[in-house]
Amino acid sequence: MRLKAVLFDLDGTLLDTAPDFIAVTQAMRAARGLPPADEDAVRAVVSDGARAMVATAFAIDPDSDAFEPLRQDFLERYLDHCAVYSRPYAGIEELLASLEQARLHWGVVTNKPVRFAEPLMRALNLHERSAVLICPDHVARSKPDPEPLHLACTQLNIEPSEVLYVGDHVRDIEAGRAAGMRTCAVRYGYIHPEDNPGNWGADVVIDQPLDLRRVLEQALCGC
Repeated sequence: MRLKAVLFDLDGTLLDTAPDFIAVTQAMRAARGLPPADEDAVRAVVSDGARAMVATAFAIDPDSDAFEPLRQDFLERYLDHCAVYSRPYAGIEELLASLEQARLHWGVVTNKPVRFAEPLMRALNLHERSAVLICPDHVARSKPDPEPLHLACTQLNIEPSEVLYVGDHVRDIEAGRAAGMRTCAVRYGYIHPEDNPGNWGADVVIDQPLDLRRVLEQALCGC
C-alpha cells in the first residue's frame, strides 16, 4: 500500500529543542549559585523528558525531596522559554516542503505535553501546516504504546499501514511497529552515547532529514 502520511516525533526528530532546555537548566543553576551544567549530558537525555534533564543537570535522585521543586521550576521556566532558540533541524524545512508538494499529510505525535508542544509549533509557524498534533493529553497511554499513533490515523482518516513514523528514540520505533506503521529511526537526534538506532528494529535508519527523501520516493513508488 502506498504511503499517505509521515508522522514525526517532535524533540530530536523534527525540532532541535535542546538549546532552550539547556538555557533553562543553566539559568536555574546560575540562580542557585552553581556552575554551568555539562551541556552534552543534558542534550543526551532530552528525549527522556523533564525528569531526566533535571536529574542530569543537578545530579539529583528523582526520589529526593528536593527534586520535585526543581522539576516544577524547570517546567515553569520552560513554558516561557520553549521557542527562543529551538529550530527545525537542517533539511527539515525542505523535507516538509517536499511532503506538501507531493500532497502527503505530515504531522507530529509526541510525548511532549500540549501546553509546550502547541506554543512551540505555533512560534515556528508549523502548527497550521501540520495535519495533526497528538500529545499525551489526548490519550490514555503515551508512546511506546501505539494509542497516540492510532489516534493520529483516526484523525487523518488513513490506515496505519499507509504511514511512516519517524523518531529518535527506541520507544518511537516500538510504538510505530506496534501500531502497524513503517518506521524510520534518525541518528541525528538526542541519542544516548551507548545507544545505536540501528538496533531498534526500524525499517530504515537515516543520518540527516533529507535522507528521508529517498525513502519516500521508494514508498510512493510502492517499492
